[in-house]
Amino acid sequence: MAITASQVKELRERTNVAMMECKKALTETDGDMDAAIKILRERSGLKAAKKAERAAKEGLVSAQLSADGKSGILLELNCETDFVAKNDNFMAFLNTIAESLASSDAKNLEEAQNVSMGEMTVAEAVKAKVIELGENLQFSRFERFDVEGAGAIASYIHMGGKVGVLLEVSCEKEETPSQEAFKDLVKDVTLHIAAAAPAGLNRSDIPADLVEAEKEVFRKQMENSGKPENIIDKIIEGKLGKFYSEQCLVDQAFVKDPDLSISALVEAKGKELGDTLTINRFSRFAVGN
Repeated sequence: MAITASQVKELRERTNVAMMECKKALTETDGDMDAAIKILRERSGLKAAKKAERAAKEGLVSAQLSADGKSGILLELNCETDFVAKNDNFMAFLNTIAESLASSDAKNLEEAQNVSMGEMTVAEAVKAKVIELGENLQFSRFERFDVEGAGAIASYIHMGGKVGVLLEVSCEKEETPSQEAFKDLVKDVTLHIAAAAPAGLNRSDIPADLVEAEKEVFRKQMENSGKPENIIDKIIEGKLGKFYSEQCLVDQAFVKDPDLSISALVEAKGKELGDTLTINRFSRFAVGN
């Protein structure tokens, strides 16, 4: 049977696959739309698999927040070249994924991969887009924060999508998140996280093996100092304090005011608002890292 332009257009809209691929699938199935979709899914999986070994270290990070600020997501979609990452098609596709995930209840990457996007899941849509763009694409990371009780989720996208931050701050008063001082604080903290790249929220978040490795480095530096062991231990503890101040968000010096730590900034802003503010968690995605 003759395949019409409207049929090809409909299949294209439902699958995101190139027009010629859609026409070919419809021709093979005598215009059976569902059968054509099945063929395209199978083919996109095979073609995507052939490209899957190619490194996808470029891409973009995107964030979406709910209207009430109680929920937010952060995701990273990778491609092979910066040229594709700057392509309007790629950016629109990333935005569509973000919108689909923001309206879902997916809590992790595995669940996010299975969220519906029209006729496909997110994972299937990514495979289909591989055919269209001709590059390996990978939906590599996903994070979702939902604040319980009073508080808000904030986000920040830096360097045109190369770095993204998701932040959860809680408080005691329901009205606090609507205050400008609170909004200014979460904006400053997300910007700080993007710039300073903390390894964790506080000292308990820093892996024990990393701490021990730092201790060993400090100890080797003191090997020939001639100082007593107990003095060396005290010096090492002092050096660890500096290490934590560089790695832990709450201990870091605020990028806008190095004389003020993030914990001191949050405490001061809480007093200004007549509330107690707490940074509960954060996530920072940097493309390819």
